[in-house]
Amino acid sequence: MPFPATHPSLASALAARGYEEPTPVQQAVLQPETEGRDLLVSAQTGSGKTVAYGIAAAPTLLGEEARFGRATRPMALVIAPTRELAVQVHKELAWLYADAGARIVACIGGMDVRREARALEGGCHIVVGTPGRLCDHLSRGRLDTSAMRVVVLDEADEMLDLGFKDELDQILSTMPPERRTLLFSATIAREIANLARKYQRDALRIDTVSGTRQHADIEYRAVLAAPHEAEQAVVNVLRWFESPTAMVFCSTREMVRHLHGSLLERGFTSVALSGELSQAERTRALDSLRSGGARVCVATDVAARGIDLPDLGLVIHAALPTDSATLLHRSGRTGRAGRKGTCVLVVPQIRRRKAEQLLMGARVQAHWSGAPTADEIRARDGERLLADPILTEEPTPEDQTLAQSLLAGRTPDEIAAALVRLYRARLPDPEEIRSVQPGPAPRQAPQNRYEERAEHRERTPRAPAEPRSGQPGIWFGMPIGRHDKADPKWLVPLICRLGGVTKRDIGLIRILESETRFEISQEMAERFAACVSGADDDEVRIERSSAPPAGSATRPAGRPHPGDHAGAPVRRGPPPADRRRAAPKLHSSRKRAS
Repeated sequence: MPFPATHPSLASALAARGYEEPTPVQQAVLQPETEGRDLLVSAQTGSGKTVAYGIAAAPTLLGEEARFGRATRPMALVIAPTRELAVQVHKELAWLYADAGARIVACIGGMDVRREARALEGGCHIVVGTPGRLCDHLSRGRLDTSAMRVVVLDEADEMLDLGFKDELDQILSTMPPERRTLLFSATIAREIANLARKYQRDALRIDTVSGTRQHADIEYRAVLAAPHEAEQAVVNVLRWFESPTAMVFCSTREMVRHLHGSLLERGFTSVALSGELSQAERTRALDSLRSGGARVCVATDVAARGIDLPDLGLVIHAALPTDSATLLHRSGRTGRAGRKGTCVLVVPQIRRRKAEQLLMGARVQAHWSGAPTADEIRARDGERLLADPILTEEPTPEDQTLAQSLLAGRTPDEIAAALVRLYRARLPDPEEIRSVQPGPAPRQAPQNRYEERAEHRERTPRAPAEPRSGQPGIWFGMPIGRHDKADPKWLVPLICRLGGVTKRDIGLIRILESETRFEISQEMAERFAACVSGADDDEVRIERSSAPPAGSATRPAGRPHPGDHAGAPVRRGPPPADRRRAAPKLHSSRKRAS
């Protein structure tokens, strides 16, 4: 579909930038019925909405003129929720309106306020800014809104989420009533609808989101990892994809600092983005990513809002997002403007249920797998080397001369081996991690003591029962017994950690003289065997075993009783009848043990 007719000054800028086909949101705002009207547009990040509202505002700002007149009072205002998004909008509008002679001023928190004041005093046509800094200029009389013809609220839902409602009210209440108001938001929630009713006049509703699959250009993957190997899984995911630019999301500033330092130590060129950085530091970090000086950006959610990196092909959730909306917002940093991208969730085994709920709430399908292993990454490196364009490029005369010199003193095998070593030397080493293959989703761990008690009541039957499905489990053994002072209080957590299971998956535990044998439920046995087979050499070796001889009384796993003797089997279930009056004490002791 050819790009629709737009203002001639903007058409030449679009052609110079290679815009041949409009995105859905750009096509929608150029329809004849939108001219001169207020617009309420729902559009995802990366859909080309900055260019969309830029071309939508042009007829109102320029009319029939090819260029703007002398810059005096600003005619248009774009409000963005974050510094990074405001900087990005300023750059986009600068090239879009360059042929029209527009003077555009940015008013962004963290920048030099005196320089902004001088720029506003000197006159401009368009102002782009963040709510807090705009309110500051407005209250000090530096920003004159009396001549405003167009006001744009970019990512309005994010501005409300960040608590900028009062600032928006203050800014919009000073605008001329005859202005156009263009409101762009990923979702049209009740708060956005109320904002539209208050500040827009007969707005035309444009929906480019509903009826389409979320982030159709993004491939979602979920990678299972052992709880103590999540960081190593992030490293191997980065190595597996080798994206020119990748973004890794963390939940806290401390996690950003730790992971950023860890990646630097491993040889990744990376930068960090968090709220504790100054605007100058954030700008330098983004410039390093855009210039290719750094390949990985480790960031918190707030710091990464509004960032647009052209070659960002990979997003990694090192920490699971808090909700589905955050998942979509993070993932939307890639797969922008028709480019393909990959989003990977690194999921500790105990958080798998949470990850599935997030994906379901976001209405996206993810391919589940284990994290790439070191051997798999090395094999993929070999494939990339064989497909590297350097092997097919036409050699120059200088290359030919040097190649002949190399062949004169070394064999082809020696030269090829040196090439392989040079290729690997520039790559960080992959991590040796355990292969965790997805099986049935485990029960999510309780988040607090009330959930723990409710879960205990739900899963503790009135009569002894076999593990989970009611059928006998599969027996495993480890070379730890009575002579090693084996105790269920530390055996159960060990089994859960090495095998990626929960206490609920463990049946009988029988401690013998020189070994311990225990049951794993049938539905988790195959996955348990795969996890323990990949355990480190210095860990306890666990292998399949036969059922031990019948022993004495049973006891719930992880709940030893002082009267138990070594070698007694341990079974999940209620205490025997003669000890049921002591059950509350057993509950509390188990809670301390866990």
